[in-house]
Amino acid sequence: MLLEIKELNTGYGDIQVLWNINLQVEEGQIVALVGANGAGKSTLLKTISGLLSPYSGNIIFQGEDITRMPSKEIVAKGIIQVPEGRRLFPDMTVEENLMMGAFRRKKSKNIQPELERIYQIFSRLKERRKQKTGSLSGGEQQMCAFARGLMGNPKLIIIDEMSLGLAPLIVDDLIDNVKEINQQGTSVLLVEQDVQLALDNSHYGYVLSTGRVEIKGNSKELLRNQEIKEIYLGL
Repeated sequence: MLLEIKELNTGYGDIQVLWNINLQVEEGQIVALVGANGAGKSTLLKTISGLLSPYSGNIIFQGEDITRMPSKEIVAKGIIQVPEGRRLFPDMTVEENLMMGAFRRKKSKNIQPELERIYQIFSRLKERRKQKTGSLSGGEQQMCAFARGLMGNPKLIIIDEMSLGLAPLIVDDLIDNVKEINQQGTSVLLVEQDVQLALDNSHYGYVLSTGRVEIKGNSKELLRNQEIKEIYLGL
């Protein structure tokens, strides 16, 4: 087991947002975490990344308890998040943004092979590598944010609302990128409001509703679940 969350309760001050969350990501998996806006997805990601301290429960990564570990140490362990809204440095070039993603690998003598691997996956970024990210299209900016996360050489990459505001064809390209990096050995936690997209392209899924895991299971089986069809897919 790569990541295991056990009986996690958390929130902001006296306002509890998550109740008794149990979630697992096995090595080599793409796991979907889906739910409507306000379900608690972002709160869970903040807790996993060490930006929010839980009330109770445990977060285990590769057999080690990281529940209250500082976020910089969690990143160093290999959990890297691609945040909602991309959060790039708009006045820096694509390549400069990518290099920022490798900051925890400063002691590595040569990260050029990793950069070339990224450019093989995201060929459009190679074409734009000297261009300022603020001038890129929305889809290209999302690719850059994704690629920047990969430059940190994560064991688990968490992708938050990748499809938000993007055209379907661009989203299809990004999903292909997700599958490719997964096939190369990186586990993925795909966090989405788009339930169909996430479950269509993952191995296992969790449905979060009002701070609780309401449904979980094999992604293909969840797509056949009548409750999910009615509530989330409009079928």
